[in-house]
Amino acid sequence: MSETVAPRSFSEAAAALAAAADRAQPVRIVGGGSKLGWGGSPPSRAVRLQMAHLARVTVHEGGDSATVGAGTPLARAQAIFARAGRMLAIDPQLGLGRTPSATVGGVLATADSGPLSHRYGPPRRQLLGLTAALSDGSLLRTGPRTDHEQRGWNLASLFTGSFGTLGVILAVDVRLHPLPQATASALSTSDDPDRLAATAQELTGEHPRLEAFDFAWHAGRGGLIAQVAGEDAADRAQTVAVTMRAGGLRDAGVRPDDAAVWARQRAGQRSSDRALLRVRYPPDRLAAILRVADATEAIAVGRVALGTAYLTLEAGQIAAVRAQLPASCTAVALDLPPAARTEVDPWGPAGPELALMRELKARFDPAGICNPGVFVGRI
Repeated sequence: MSETVAPRSFSEAAAALAAAADRAQPVRIVGGGSKLGWGGSPPSRAVRLQMAHLARVTVHEGGDSATVGAGTPLARAQAIFARAGRMLAIDPQLGLGRTPSATVGGVLATADSGPLSHRYGPPRRQLLGLTAALSDGSLLRTGPRTDHEQRGWNLASLFTGSFGTLGVILAVDVRLHPLPQATASALSTSDDPDRLAATAQELTGEHPRLEAFDFAWHAGRGGLIAQVAGEDAADRAQTVAVTMRAGGLRDAGVRPDDAAVWARQRAGQRSSDRALLRVRYPPDRLAAILRVADATEAIAVGRVALGTAYLTLEAGQIAAVRAQLPASCTAVALDLPPAARTEVDPWGPAGPELALMRELKARFDPAGICNPGVFVGRI
């Protein structure tokens, strides 16, 4: 069994990294353990850096921002924010088990997101600053007017989605938003990919204030789901349903109690026994994505206007999906059955950005010990 180190302070985390670098020993960064199967596999001899003790949450005066330790379960942080009438606008599925174990650091390191990204943008948009430890034992802090920002480094964006390969996120300063008093969702169905996609484009233009806007699709049938928030949510959702009906979609109606609807959408972003592909595509190619899902017998959910789809399918169909996708699309395998981990490259073919990624790895982790082998190109 590999060694486990559980730092209780930023300085202890930095010292642990420096010690590992001196030994040339790789480090596996661990939060809640909900996404350890994502990406490639690090060396078996890696020391586990467990972040559970770095879990302090501070809501700042005014309630518009907070500082959150990377080891904080996101569900716990959201509960604290809710008591102040606020929320962090990041809402992915928080794990595969009954306990929502995903931590703030893990969610940001993997750039995981959920339906609220339609209105609020990707996780990096919620960051005001970041504290991280680097493999040389130094601490890096970003935020307004820091030296690193003046030199042009957008470090919060670089660390978000880097899968822990640049350094260890220790804490983040995040932007908070008012917690909606009420929400309601308009839902509709169709068995025509072109009609559904065309109506989705109309809704995007006619209803710019949606909180979330998703699709779901399986076996030649699916629908659109659009959420609005505020005291007049039910009335506004009715106007969205009218647009859905005008576009030729069926069964258009309103669900005032919509929590379960969005819980199902988030659940469709993980798979415990099949493969889960995250596909990025031009938003105007939604119909093509639905047809690829049908051709490979996949279940698909995703963000309509953002061009993000999550396909649950058999691992043997991953190559077919990648071959059939329109140009400029990418497909990353997040969840994979154990038997497929040695057979499937989770990242697929590397693009021209790989050279820049290698430069960043060399700049921030010259010792090469932070989650090696996990990111694109085995970085």
